[in-house]
Amino acid sequence: MIYRIVFLLLIISQFVVSQEKHPLQTKDSLAQIQWVNDTYNAMTLEEKIGQLFIADVWSAKEKAHTDKIKELIKKYHIGGVMFSKGGPYRQAKLTNEYQALSKTKLLITQDAEWGLSMRLDSTYAFPWNMTLGAIKDNQLIKEVGKQIGEHCKRVGVHMNFAPDIDINTNPLNPIIGNRSFGEDKDNVAAKGVAFMKGMDEANVLGSAKHFPGHGDTSQDSHKTLPTIDFDAERIENVELYPFKKLIENGVASIMVAHLNIPSLGTKTGKPSSLSKKIVTDLLKDKLGYKGLIFTDALNMKGASNYKEPGEVDLAAFMAGNDILLISKDIPKAVAKIKKAYEKKNISEDRLAHSVKKILMAKYKVGLNNHQPVELANIHSDLLDKSNDLLYSKLIDNAITVVKNKEEILPVGDLTTTNIAYVKMGESDNSAFISRLNKYAKVTEVKASHLDDLIKKLSKFNLVIVGVHKSNVNPWKSYKLKDKEVTWLYEIARTNKVILDVFTRPYALLDLKTTNNFESIVLSYQNSKIAQEKSADAIFGSIAVKGKLPVSANTDFPVNTSVKIEKTNRLGFNQPENHSFDVSKLEKIDSIVNYAISEKMTPGVQLVIAKGGDIIYNKNYGYQTYAKKQRVTDETLYDVASLTKIVSTLPLLMEMEEQGIVDLNDKLGELLPELSDSNKKQITIKQMLSHYARLKAWIPFYLKTLDSVHQKPMKEYYRKVKSDSFPYQVAKNLYISKYYKQDSIFNRIKETDLYRKWRYKYSDLPYYILKKYIENHYQTGLDELIQNRFYRPMGLTATYNPLKKYPVDIVAPTEEDQYFRYQQIKGYVHDMGAAMQDGVGGHAGVFATATDIAKIMQMYIQGGSYAGKQYLKPSTINKFNKTYYEYKKVRRGVGFDKPQLGEVGPTCDCVPMVSFGHSGFTGTFAWADPENELVYVFLSNRTYPDAANFKLVKEDIRSEIQRVIYEAIGYVKPEHSAVGSNSK
Repeated sequence: MIYRIVFLLLIISQFVVSQEKHPLQTKDSLAQIQWVNDTYNAMTLEEKIGQLFIADVWSAKEKAHTDKIKELIKKYHIGGVMFSKGGPYRQAKLTNEYQALSKTKLLITQDAEWGLSMRLDSTYAFPWNMTLGAIKDNQLIKEVGKQIGEHCKRVGVHMNFAPDIDINTNPLNPIIGNRSFGEDKDNVAAKGVAFMKGMDEANVLGSAKHFPGHGDTSQDSHKTLPTIDFDAERIENVELYPFKKLIENGVASIMVAHLNIPSLGTKTGKPSSLSKKIVTDLLKDKLGYKGLIFTDALNMKGASNYKEPGEVDLAAFMAGNDILLISKDIPKAVAKIKKAYEKKNISEDRLAHSVKKILMAKYKVGLNNHQPVELANIHSDLLDKSNDLLYSKLIDNAITVVKNKEEILPVGDLTTTNIAYVKMGESDNSAFISRLNKYAKVTEVKASHLDDLIKKLSKFNLVIVGVHKSNVNPWKSYKLKDKEVTWLYEIARTNKVILDVFTRPYALLDLKTTNNFESIVLSYQNSKIAQEKSADAIFGSIAVKGKLPVSANTDFPVNTSVKIEKTNRLGFNQPENHSFDVSKLEKIDSIVNYAISEKMTPGVQLVIAKGGDIIYNKNYGYQTYAKKQRVTDETLYDVASLTKIVSTLPLLMEMEEQGIVDLNDKLGELLPELSDSNKKQITIKQMLSHYARLKAWIPFYLKTLDSVHQKPMKEYYRKVKSDSFPYQVAKNLYISKYYKQDSIFNRIKETDLYRKWRYKYSDLPYYILKKYIENHYQTGLDELIQNRFYRPMGLTATYNPLKKYPVDIVAPTEEDQYFRYQQIKGYVHDMGAAMQDGVGGHAGVFATATDIAKIMQMYIQGGSYAGKQYLKPSTINKFNKTYYEYKKVRRGVGFDKPQLGEVGPTCDCVPMVSFGHSGFTGTFAWADPENELVYVFLSNRTYPDAANFKLVKEDIRSEIQRVIYEAIGYVKPEHSAVGSNSK
């Protein structure tokens, strides 16, 4: 007994020394070798031979098929299975059944190059290798390798036949293509190593394939035997390079391809997988590889056409392979190998060499202490949010620009840019066009004839062409049709063009010239995330970092890369990437749904932005309680008093920094009409701080109604537009031009002031400022704000939305029973603004929550947006200052500020530097420069009745704000409050 122990220790010590870097060795190598030897020694010959085989099984197939594997386990002791098409739950369940039948637990393998979805439904598809090949940061490749490894492990898979490290130098390769990291051998090798190491961290074994290199072929080894015509030196320096690097880094296994390679000394027509010169002499001896060696599937024509079933398996084993993958006839193959063993054509050492490596692999993945796969929650575990987060990060880093003439990208100032979009390709483009329209108005142009298309495009000065090809699998056609190429040339001849390719880069090979294209973007895949991220890149909300992994045209050799920096345009991201506690953010749904269920408002648009990205963009409910039209991203809301800070105030700030006005200017100096009034000494600073003794508001409309029926008087209104009644108040209701021009302002001028100086919120300053601004520029406020801010920023925000947009996308604000006697939809709710043709300094703007968020983002970025400086930081700081806090006035100049006491506009959880405003219709916008946070809440709580104040009374908007600050873990510093203020 003592001699046996000493002998075993001697063998183990020799193994540890000689196999120090063995790719299958574990940290507890002594225990591993003990288990391997004990297990091997306890096996019968038939059990040893059975270990060499991995059978193919489809969990999607009928029971008769899956039961055949049980027979192979019980009768032929197979070493493992390779799962193909099916579903994760079915596969895991079968895995448990098969393992229960197996004396020596099965090695479960799968092709999951881009994730389990390569073979399984209801699982996640990560980007293809060609896409990953464009990424410069290899740490990201390691991350995706680990995530795919975790998915494999979750369904009980121990070995993933990945990464594919073929160098794809042949664009016509029908089987590799997108499965390759590209044609640069260093890039392919580095990506393969990173991917493998990621899987290693998940304790899932990798397999480098397809040795010695399947990248430069034009035939598919599933269907025939492709020939590699290159000389040995070329193969040594190019094709073998990634394999050498993965061997150096301890890859667990290598899969040998079925290729005809005369230059490596193989017999003509003999597959490399069956060649001793390839498997033993080259891979094992010359390259010194000691890990597991797999054949590619032996049922592929590249191998099966060479020899009969059984014969081909024996030949593969004799060539030096350890594992025979997907034999066409396992019983026949077992018999052939057993007979060769009995004839001593196969020695015990040769058999032990392979079987012990297989057992080492099984120990390495924990099959010495096997645990069944947990079936509960398998789908949710595989499809959690972390997948999208990683996928987004990968695409973010992969998108590549190969041409950017005149630096047309990123698209910046939109003042004079009129953008069209043309789709090519047969696949979906909805996410792309939707995201483009988050940044600017982009019109999709369609035509059945080229002449008609060119005519339609003549109205635009920039055309984005998207080539959308199938994203179902990496083998789908990527080529442009002849008609598409012709149309592309013609579009580029007459227009500035950004060409965006949502398929493999080889699509560009169909273009004989790229001279007429201003910019070419490669987005690689046509997934929803890729489409959205590509739109982000075009408008500069993300940087462009990728490099071309293959030569895509004579103009664009491998590694072409045009780097484009991120601008400060508001983009889109996930809350997790900005350190939000997502579980806390989920409370927002409950609060909003409660508000809708209690009829505080029929619907809500809600946006949260952090660090320059929209991280929360949700729509709730409907435009009305009739539930006919859902609230969408495009729904326009009457933002009411938010108009003050998104229209009048930016124009005034612009004038102030240009020296046209000063905050200490008096109204009597600005407007001669007020020089003899009780308002002549009031300054802009006082007025906009709501510390000017002005009345809160004046119900101008009341004096235009008859005293008996309280209906609009004919003296002031007509149902039909005319020269004398040109201004629209509502549908079929027009007001006299004389009233609009004179009466409103005269009433403001003549109105008494409050006797006591104190904080009192008032709309009147914005009537006054509207008159001053329009007088100065001799242009309407609506036109000014459009030209100076909204249009260049790409906003849909507007006064009088029905002049631009269909009525269906505008949320109604009230069933008016006191003035206009109709549903107010598309016309401003505020009566005073309505009487000014819908254009008020205090109300009248219609917008989406995203529009408002962009303006607030511009403010917290010091007046800069998308690379353009609209306002100076010093100007915004000047208007964001509380000048009369000592008088218990919380307001800045135009901006509302956090409460000084217990009552105010916010949750009392925001920093004092923050600012915003609320609106009568149930709107709210708040910006926090300290936390780089923007919060916008739009609703029509006034529908159908403006007297419904439940939304306000229950502090719905500020309660949501509280949740946001809890989700970022912000604690407001102590602030010495001065008195109390009413909302």
